[in-house]
Amino acid sequence: MDAKVTLSFDKDVIDRAKVFAEHHNISLSRLTEYLYSQITSKNYKSLEELPVSDWVDFVAEGRIEYRKSPSRKDLKDDFFSSKK
Repeated sequence: MDAKVTLSFDKDVIDRAKVFAEHHNISLSRLTEYLYSQITSKNYKSLEELPVSDWVDFVAEGRIEYRKSPSRKDLKDDFFSSKK
């Protein structure tokens, strides 16, 4: 059963991923699903142990930054503070 997920990525990353997926005759959704399947198939202890880390390092432009999205509360607080 498929489930919908909303993700936010850098536009350039998405554009390159779309080209990659199209070149390999796969949808961006299935490519993302495949990558998640690969990284969750084993019990990795760190991000560096992920099987895609070398590939990510290879295609990344500059140092990889893992960033946490702001919480819903932070977004709400920012929104209301901007209205003052």
